[in-house]
Amino acid sequence: MAERTAHRRGYREGLAGEMLAEFLGTFVLLLLGIGSVAVAVVGLPGSGRQTADFGPANWLIISWGWGLAVVFGVYVAGGISGAHLNPAVTLSFAARRDFPWRKVLPYWLAQVVGAFVAAALIYACYRWAIDAANTEAGIPRDESLATYSIFATFPAEYFGNSWWGPLLDQIVGTAILLLLICALIDTRNTAPMSNMGPFLIGLVVVAIGLTFGTNAGYAINPARDFGPRLFTFFEGWGSIALPGSFEWFSGYWWIPIVGPLIGGLVGTGVYDLIIGPVLKARLGAAEEAEEGPATEEP
Repeated sequence: MAERTAHRRGYREGLAGEMLAEFLGTFVLLLLGIGSVAVAVVGLPGSGRQTADFGPANWLIISWGWGLAVVFGVYVAGGISGAHLNPAVTLSFAARRDFPWRKVLPYWLAQVVGAFVAAALIYACYRWAIDAANTEAGIPRDESLATYSIFATFPAEYFGNSWWGPLLDQIVGTAILLLLICALIDTRNTAPMSNMGPFLIGLVVVAIGLTFGTNAGYAINPARDFGPRLFTFFEGWGSIALPGSFEWFSGYWWIPIVGPLIGGLVGTGVYDLIIGPVLKARLGAAEEAEEGPATEEP
């Protein structure tokens, strides 16, 4: 009789495997999302496929590009890590006890690295278009807000040098994102069936882009902004990236980090305080416990 050997638990079965999934899911999210911005800002004009100025059609490309990027990023990582792909999601799920606190920092690291690597690959593919756009505009890279905007966010000029307006925008936008994610994954409510969740979460991002996007670029994800921001700093955009300063804003880098983290907690809190008790009362205590994405295994 063949001797049985004990199965050795590989690193991919534990936290390291979840980090790999978060890395790749965030990489796909940023690759497609930033890619859509590159098409709208430098790809179409530089290739001769668009002769008009940047306008509403370009914004639709960006909004739908980011929405579809979320869909496919979630499909890549969802079955392994829960596909947070966003430090605000990770923090919010930990705060509502759907996710273990010990995994928060590792998830954040994987998400930021995935975003950084995606930004590097987009730059490798679009650097000719970026350089051509800067040459046509007659400005050096470290003064080009337009080409920087391919990678990371900045506030609209009407905010002036105020930090409160963009911060509020990020809090509200991310609160909407997490509120609706909570609704879409809650099987006690009208959660979508048959793996439709990622599509609807992607539509949430499209909706946020169409309703709040022009205020501050709707980062709504600290890794989505900070990873590419760090890359652009190393690649020559200088102070526009870090500390995040230009003609009408200064020291902006922290707002797309702090705002989404606060907003995520607000969004999950609103859902759990308003909808959660109603569901509990209607369904009874037996239906109260719900596992969240990547809930700790027994």
